[in-house]
Amino acid sequence: MRQTLYRNYLESGILEADPLKLVCLLYRGAIQRIAEAREHLRRGDIAARGKAVAKAVAIVNHLVSSLDHEKGGEISPALLALYDYIARRIHEGNFTQTDAPLAEAEQLLRTLFEAWEACQPAAAESDEKYIPVSCAG
Repeated sequence: MRQTLYRNYLESGILEADPLKLVCLLYRGAIQRIAEAREHLRRGDIAARGKAVAKAVAIVNHLVSSLDHEKGGEISPALLALYDYIARRIHEGNFTQTDAPLAEAEQLLRTLFEAWEACQPAAAESDEKYIPVSCAG
């Protein structure tokens, strides 16, 4: 019952979120899944690590698919390359069973999350739904 209420709360937050907030939610989810994968790596739980890695990569892939290459200017290809690198580091950490690549991917996503989250007040003040260039870099 409690899980259902929490899931409904999260779903309503996602459905009501603006695009900038959704990106932040995706970053937060990917960071959490990588942290889980790192913990499962420490404990030697291969199956759980694999599930967490798969979820993290799926979120990163969703970030890739949400890029607007027409309106993104220089930022879009840069983010595409960075997301690709992050996904490769997640896979590398999983395949080699080492923490360093996972830690790097987590830190990169944290940095991106902090930058996007810092732009939320600026986005809320304007009618524009896309990320200002000054916020993405």
